[in-house]
Amino acid sequence: EELKAEMAMMDEENDPVPRNEHGGVLVNEEELKAAFDFFDVGKKGVLTPADLKARLSVFYKNLPAREYKFLISEPEFTYKTLHKLLMNNELTNFDPVREAFKVYDPHETGFVDIEVLKAIFSNLGFGDVTNEDVQVLVETADVDGDGKISLEDFRHMIQFNKQKEAAIDEMHKTLGGK
Repeated sequence: EELKAEMAMMDEENDPVPRNEHGGVLVNEEELKAAFDFFDVGKKGVLTPADLKARLSVFYKNLPAREYKFLISEPEFTYKTLHKLLMNNELTNFDPVREAFKVYDPHETGFVDIEVLKAIFSNLGFGDVTNEDVQVLVETADVDGDGKISLEDFRHMIQFNKQKEAAIDEMHKTLGGK
């Protein structure tokens, strides 16, 4: 029993995923609102399977229609619905960053696939991505300097962007308050 408790504590310390009080993935209001707004293509306040497809098809080209319908199972899928689903979740064995990384690493090499990266940027409307563009992307994201983007590099990049957004928000509050 004591060994099990010790192992559980070690797992918690090594877990890169912030957890809520139920041991699930911690989701804050800002992230939830940003996610809802991203998927609410028509700004109607209600998500539909078509909204999900419009956004996710950039990353998941062959996702069947039934999957979109499964994800949006309620006829009135509002922000409140999403909030209820995710705020007190108990997803203990789920790492959202690792799951997002899988899109960029479909062959499970442990690194972002450059061709996939190019395709995603192209699908997002950035046009053709040159090798020079890719080099800049890799150099920017490659924290450990090995010339590739690993899961840990990806994790760091996401955390850096969150910190940068928080700093910009704080600056806007400061400037707006004058």
